[in-house]
Amino acid sequence: MDYFLTGGTGFIGRNLIDLLLKRRGTIYVLVRSGSKDKFKQLSERWGNQAKRVVPVTGDLTRSNLGVSAAKRRDLKGKIGHVFHLGAIYDMKSDAETQQQANVDGTRHAVQFAESVEAKRFHHVSSIAAAGLYQGVFREDMFDEATGLDHPYFLTKHESEGYVRHHCKLPWRIYRPGMVVGDSRTGEIDKIDGPYYFFKLIQKMRRMLPSWMPTVGIEGGRINVVPVDFVAAALDHIAHLPREDGKCFHLTDPKPKRIGEILNLFAEAAHAPQMSMRIDARIFSYIPAVVKQGLAMFPPFRRIQNQVLHDLGIPPNILSFVNYPTRFDSRETERALKKTSIRVPDLEDYAWRIWDYWERHLDPDLFIDRSLRGHVQDKVVVVTGGSSGIGHSTALMMAKAGARVAVVARKREKLANAVKDIEAEGGFAKAYSADLTDLDACEEVIDKIEAELGPVDILVNNAGRSIRRSIALSYDRFHDYERCMQLNYFGSLRMIMRVLPGMSKRRQGQIINISSIGVLSNAPRFSAYVASKAALDAFSRCAAAEFNDTGVSFTTINMPLVRTPMIAPTKIYNNVPTISPEEAADMVKQAVIYKPQRIATRLGIFSQVLHAVAPKVSEIVMNSAFRMFPDTAAARGVKGEQAEASQEQLAFASLMRGIHW
Repeated sequence: MDYFLTGGTGFIGRNLIDLLLKRRGTIYVLVRSGSKDKFKQLSERWGNQAKRVVPVTGDLTRSNLGVSAAKRRDLKGKIGHVFHLGAIYDMKSDAETQQQANVDGTRHAVQFAESVEAKRFHHVSSIAAAGLYQGVFREDMFDEATGLDHPYFLTKHESEGYVRHHCKLPWRIYRPGMVVGDSRTGEIDKIDGPYYFFKLIQKMRRMLPSWMPTVGIEGGRINVVPVDFVAAALDHIAHLPREDGKCFHLTDPKPKRIGEILNLFAEAAHAPQMSMRIDARIFSYIPAVVKQGLAMFPPFRRIQNQVLHDLGIPPNILSFVNYPTRFDSRETERALKKTSIRVPDLEDYAWRIWDYWERHLDPDLFIDRSLRGHVQDKVVVVTGGSSGIGHSTALMMAKAGARVAVVARKREKLANAVKDIEAEGGFAKAYSADLTDLDACEEVIDKIEAELGPVDILVNNAGRSIRRSIALSYDRFHDYERCMQLNYFGSLRMIMRVLPGMSKRRQGQIINISSIGVLSNAPRFSAYVASKAALDAFSRCAAAEFNDTGVSFTTINMPLVRTPMIAPTKIYNNVPTISPEEAADMVKQAVIYKPQRIATRLGIFSQVLHAVAPKVSEIVMNSAFRMFPDTAAARGVKGEQAEASQEQLAFASLMRGIHW
């Protein structure tokens, strides 16, 4: 006797076909016309047996599954079992889509099975058909379901009800629990159920050591079963005699609570576990008016949505944390009693589930990490682009397909930079401008946009650095004015000129090359650090104002880079620095990920130290101040600076990247 499957190309379906191929008969699989390539790829899975799996063109949403009358006549009397697995197993789908696939699809599947005179109809439902029933839901229960407000629960209930009340063929119904990957391989094809929390676990692992205890929640019991158990139980029970008209719960008889499940996956991920778990039921005591008030508060909604979006958690999932239903599975246990088919303990295979997700389904794997994917054919402006960080950044952007506008003062250096870029096959145009002249800033942006088009990315890299102690600057107020004029006002004028267009187009990025000195409060750089700090503060304010416009701001607190700007300070010849190319890589990360800040670990540590122990930070910086003297030029005298001492080299190596 032959088989017919809807949803045969789906996750449960393909695993069931693996088992049906061990039996006799042809397996017909409903395949949409647009999924033939997917079916062809699956056929490779079955090797020499693939010829026994025959595609039948159709569609769940059409009468008789959209199978032609001729094909139905050909199949009439041949089909022993119709397995209806085709459905939407996704709580994020809209109500109309779920109605069409789950309810209408079931009605059409029953109609088709009756038209070909199949011997038996197997409907794969879901524990969602019970809704949010309070207590134990038995296999012989159906009408008792409550809490069916969610479209997924409602359509699963209604589709099962259609089989019960309208199917004229002998039928059997199966309600799988929350299906996860194969317990032997971890394989799964989509993110659902506990997988929604994997990104949170991963982020915790990156932020905290695995031994650190954390606080979490202890919710209801979630019934998790691996797909290999579901497929094996389906195959076995479907072929048992005298089981028609019954429902079988393909569930774990000993389900775990949400907190336990998350801890098992945290352990598998080598992430911190929730040592203290708060019973989520306490949230039910919060007055409804308070919950409604928070839900109506726009900042609260936006913050919640942003956090959930970053973690990949659908908002409606949180409403099921206190899942109230337990599932009795005595009928299923009886049917499987003389077999080895059992629900494996999640503790034994959680690591396989995690490993497969991280290797194959982690959303980060599908981010376009190529610079070309983010800048090709876009207009990128790089100030200070004739040398150092700017030159390396402009070259990198152009090689990735960007249309680069290189801005600097000296025409000869600009011309050489453009030649270097063109020699690598990139496109660049030189724009000479003195960015300390605010009118010149406006004019150069206007000229760039007239010749190349609207600016997509602005990299404010041009800057002036002065290394001189405050005590030697009492009569050099112009040092502070010069730094501020270029580093802050020049950059600000460029930003203000491109922002209107970016806001209107609802896309664009401002990248400001700042300094690690802003985080470490480096002595002798008060003029330079103050100007960069001003730009940092402006960017933070602007990021808040433009958060919902599609325009992003990124500040890069750059460590010490070996460029012509630091050449006058001879001590830097012997201290650890990064190259302009490494600095350009930080700009690349800014373009791809668009964070608000990029900084080294030492820079972040310096900022945290100053925040929690400012006096300690002050002492460390003062020690460095006394250890590294002003240059002869800063003191206004002639002479060469002495070679760096071993003590200075050791200190600079320990504080790699900080300006001294």
